Amino acid sequence: MRAHHVDRPVDLDVVRESYDRVADNYAHMVVTTGVGDIRSHPWLKASIDAFADTVRDLGPVLDVGCGPGTVTAYLAERGLDVSGVDLSPRMIENARRLHPHCRFSVASATDLDLEDASLGGVLGWWSLFNLPRDVLPQVLALYARALKPGGHFITATHVGDEDAVRTEAYGGVPVRWTTHKWRPEQLVDLIEQAGLCPVAELRLPAEEYSGPGLVVMARRPG
Repeated sequence: MRAHHVDRPVDLDVVRESYDRVADNYAHMVVTTGVGDIRSHPWLKASIDAFADTVRDLGPVLDVGCGPGTVTAYLAERGLDVSGVDLSPRMIENARRLHPHCRFSVASATDLDLEDASLGGVLGWWSLFNLPRDVLPQVLALYARALKPGGHFITATHVGDEDAVRTEAYGGVPVRWTTHKWRPEQLVDLIEQAGLCPVAELRLPAEEYSGPGLVVMARRPG
């Protein structure tokens, strides 16, 4: 039995199946257009670079919700001991195909068996917004416990007040998932309640492919 229980989202299987259906189209989009690749967005790249520089010597790094592995591979190129996990088996198949030198596995953000103080860094990079509002605090607390003292967590997500249900994505593929949007101050408060100290925040305006966004990096005290 795991030491730290996290509730299973009721829509987890539906969300997994949806991401399986769009995985090939999404991976193709990232490779051919640069959309979803931090190297095409200087401010997102700068955030990941700052995270990489901060956690480089702190131990293993886990990219939760890694999708086709773009950020995982970028961090590996920078010399980090990083691995990626994703809910969608098809996303992981694409990640392994595109980045065969990296380590990937299939797992939900809510079903990770993480030892306390075992990680130098954790990423939830545009990957936690599908978690229900009552589940996200539990996941953040799990990540906080998994970080070593001085370890860092970085997340990026969509800003807003609503829960937006999406029914198609990436080429009109039928999907079913909910994007739970957060106000910046709400998300920062959740991160603090989990036991982490926010150290940096980046607010992004709406763009052609997405609404406003938020990046937060936080540190485990000690």
